[in-house]
Amino acid sequence: MNNLDKELVICIKNDDYLVSLEIKKIYEIIPDEKAKKHNMIRVIDESGEDYLYPNSYFLPLKLTNSSQELLALFS
Repeated sequence: MNNLDKELVICIKNDDYLVSLEIKKIYEIIPDEKAKKHNMIRVIDESGEDYLYPNSYFLPLKLTNSSQELLALFS
Protein backbone atom coordinates (compact mmCIF):
# COMPACT_ATOMS: atom_id res chain seq x y z
CA MET A 1 0.00 0.00 0.00
CA ASN A 2 1.48 3.34 -0.97
CA ASN A 3 0.96 6.63 0.84
CA LEU A 4 -1.93 7.61 -1.43
CA ASP A 5 -3.88 4.43 -0.61
CA LYS A 6 -3.89 4.81 3.16
CA GLU A 7 -7.26 4.85 4.89
CA LEU A 8 -7.69 7.56 7.49
CA VAL A 9 -10.31 8.08 10.20
CA ILE A 10 -11.01 10.83 12.68
CA CYS A 11 -11.78 9.95 16.30
CA ILE A 12 -15.22 11.14 17.43
CA LYS A 13 -15.53 9.18 20.67
CA ASN A 14 -13.09 7.81 23.24
CA ASP A 15 -15.30 6.40 26.03
CA ASP A 16 -13.31 3.82 28.01
CA TYR A 17 -10.14 4.83 26.08
CA LEU A 18 -9.46 8.35 27.36
CA VAL A 19 -5.68 7.85 27.45
CA SER A 20 -5.44 5.81 24.24
CA LEU A 21 -7.51 7.90 21.82
CA GLU A 22 -7.82 11.66 21.27
CA ILE A 23 -11.06 13.11 19.98
CA LYS A 24 -10.63 15.01 16.68
CA LYS A 25 -7.29 13.30 16.01
CA ILE A 26 -6.66 11.58 12.69
CA TYR A 27 -5.59 7.95 12.78
CA GLU A 28 -4.42 5.64 10.02
CA ILE A 29 -6.25 2.34 9.70
CA ILE A 30 -4.13 -0.79 9.68
CA PRO A 31 -5.91 -3.34 7.45
CA ASP A 32 -7.38 -6.21 9.50
CA GLU A 33 -10.06 -8.38 7.90
CA LYS A 34 -10.83 -10.23 11.16
CA ALA A 35 -11.46 -6.93 12.92
CA LYS A 36 -13.86 -5.80 10.18
CA LYS A 37 -16.01 -8.87 10.78
CA HIS A 38 -16.47 -7.74 14.39
CA ASN A 39 -17.15 -4.05 13.57
CA MET A 40 -13.72 -3.04 14.84
CA ILE A 41 -10.78 -1.24 13.27
CA ARG A 42 -7.08 -1.38 14.07
CA VAL A 43 -5.21 1.89 14.56
CA ILE A 44 -1.95 2.96 16.16
CA ASP A 45 -3.09 4.75 19.27
CA GLU A 46 -1.39 7.15 21.69
CA SER A 47 0.65 4.30 23.20
CA GLY A 48 2.38 3.88 19.84
CA GLU A 49 1.02 0.35 19.49
CA ASP A 50 -1.78 -0.90 17.26
CA TYR A 51 -5.02 -1.93 18.93
CA LEU A 52 -8.61 -2.68 17.99
CA TYR A 53 -11.36 -0.17 18.63
CA PRO A 54 -15.07 -0.04 17.76
CA ASN A 55 -15.87 1.39 14.32
CA SER A 56 -18.38 3.71 15.98
CA TYR A 57 -15.52 5.66 17.59
CA PHE A 58 -14.36 6.93 14.19
CA LEU A 59 -15.57 8.56 10.99
CA PRO A 60 -13.87 7.89 7.65
CA LEU A 61 -11.81 10.79 6.40
CA LYS A 62 -11.86 11.33 2.65
CA LEU A 63 -9.11 13.54 1.26
CA THR A 64 -8.86 15.10 -2.16
CA ASN A 65 -6.07 13.82 -4.40
CA SER A 66 -4.00 16.95 -3.83
CA SER A 67 -4.41 16.64 -0.06
CA GLN A 68 -3.34 12.99 -0.20
CA GLU A 69 -0.26 13.91 -2.20
CA LEU A 70 0.64 16.68 0.24
CA LEU A 71 0.16 14.37 3.22
CA ALA A 72 2.37 11.74 1.54
CA LEU A 73 5.27 14.22 1.64
CA PHE A 74 5.22 13.99 5.44
CA SER A 75 5.10 10.19 5.63
